[in-house]
Amino acid sequence: MSREINKDTQLCMSLSGRPGNFGTRFHNYLYQASDLNFVYKAFSTKDIEAAVKGVRALGIRGCAVSMPFKEACIPFLDELDPSATAIQSVNTIVNDDGFLRAYNTDYIAVAKLLDSYQVPRDAVFALRGSGGMGKAVVAAIRDAGFKKGYIIARNEANGRALAEEYGYEWKAEVGDLPVDMVVNVTPIGMAGGPEVDSLAFEPAVIDRASIVFDVVALPAETPLIRYGREHDKTVITGAEVATLQAVEQFVLYTGKRPSDELIEKAAAHARG
Repeated sequence: MSREINKDTQLCMSLSGRPGNFGTRFHNYLYQASDLNFVYKAFSTKDIEAAVKGVRALGIRGCAVSMPFKEACIPFLDELDPSATAIQSVNTIVNDDGFLRAYNTDYIAVAKLLDSYQVPRDAVFALRGSGGMGKAVVAAIRDAGFKKGYIIARNEANGRALAEEYGYEWKAEVGDLPVDMVVNVTPIGMAGGPEVDSLAFEPAVIDRASIVFDVVALPAETPLIRYGREHDKTVITGAEVATLQAVEQFVLYTGKRPSDELIEKAAAHARG
């Protein structure tokens, strides 16, 4: 049923340098479909300290956090969940009567997907990218028990730092390395970007792998995912990551877990 905003409506929000519509559409769809007195709105800010203090002071129930605020917000929070502690990066804040607890549902989503797809823990991976999302993915992979892998990054300093932090190796390119899983955490293949039609890995590298994982959420079928499907690889998509991490946020905010059918409808609505 449709619900009017009133004095008891609980506000959830997002903070991002470049706000998008996926989270707003996803959460509001679920609130309405579940008859919950919540509303969700995306914001940006130039003052992250004041914004987080506003979350506390105004009783805002939940706040999603995107770049460039995932690390900058930490000094203003009260407690980090292990999912955020593992990578010192936050993407979700939950406000319990003025106490701000932070999570990283990207980390949670990746860990759950590795389990649900039963990715063998002895698989050797090559992960391209060294940014904030890369840290969440690498940490989830490491904590899931993967022993051998390579961080592929053109920026040697960032690539080496990420690889050394989590016990893997840095390489500028995959080359002839034997890999079982390729993972893209760069904007290559992202809608609206300069490399929207590009593959994140050379075809020969993908051909050697059995698992293709792309965290780019839009489009849902990136060039890397399409290539993986066409060549009978197991594929894990960024759309799945985006949906699953948003579901985990919804559960943290509301205490309710929607059905799989409702989640699929909300995700389709959010991407529409």
